[in-house]
Order: sequence, then structure tokens, then C-alpha cells
Amino acid sequence: MGMNVGPGGGSQEPEVMIDINTTPLIDVMLVLLIMLIITIPIQLHSVNLNMPVGTPPPQTEQPVVVTIDVDFDGTVYWNGEQVPSREVLEEKLVAAAQMPVQPEVHLRPNKLAEYKDVAAVMASAQRLGVTKLGLVGNEQFVK
Repeated sequence: MGMNVGPGGGSQEPEVMIDINTTPLIDVMLVLLIMLIITIPIQLHSVNLNMPVGTPPPQTEQPVVVTIDVDFDGTVYWNGEQVPSREVLEEKLVAAAQMPVQPEVHLRPNKLAEYKDVAAVMASAQRLGVTKLGLVGNEQFVK
């Protein structure tokens, strides 16, 4: 801190100090900042899921299972038969989604398969209305 000392002559009036005192302004800004931090809601990094409640009724029939394999080079197999194109796969997924009782679709990717191929199959299944989709064979990814 400094002190403003006027000139040495005694007959003159001292000069008016026109500098503003910024210390109270900084204090007010800090209080406002702390109040803002306290009032911000906590962000939760979670995904809300609608989980079923209670125990499910026992199944009277065994569900139909469709196995989709994704090979290391992106080739897709439907119950062991090679699917020639994405359009044929989507036609089969539409047919499975429109069945009165949807079959369980088990997606089994190869360990060396690229993520984009597996994600494309999953996205197609979700977009076309397949609700019973599960990943099978995940133990191959655990080291």
C-alpha cells in the first residue's frame, strides 16, 4: 500500500485522490462467486434405466433364439448363414421385430472384429424395433 503525499508547500490544498478502492469490489465478487458455486446443481454422470420391478412370470415356452455372428473381416452371419449385404440383414431384423413374440437376438462378435461393424448391427437392430438383443461370448474379451 502506498500513501499519497502532497507537495511540500503548506499553503496549498492537498490534491484529491481520484483512484478507486478496489478491495471491497473484489470481496463482493468473491462472495458472488462462492454463492454461484454453491447454488449450481450437482451434475450426475449416470444413465437412467427403466428396470423391471418384481419377479417375472415363469416362461411356458422356450424362446426362439437368433444368433448373429460378426466375423473379423466384418462378415455378418445369421444363424450360421452368411448375410450378403446390410439390406438383407435389415430385412431379417424387420421380420424378427414384427413377429408376435420377438425372438432373442444374440449378437456374438469376433474378438478381432472392428467396433464399427458390431455397432452398425446393434444400431440397425435398435432402429428397426428389436427389443431382445444381447451380447454373447464376452468372456473372450477378458484378459
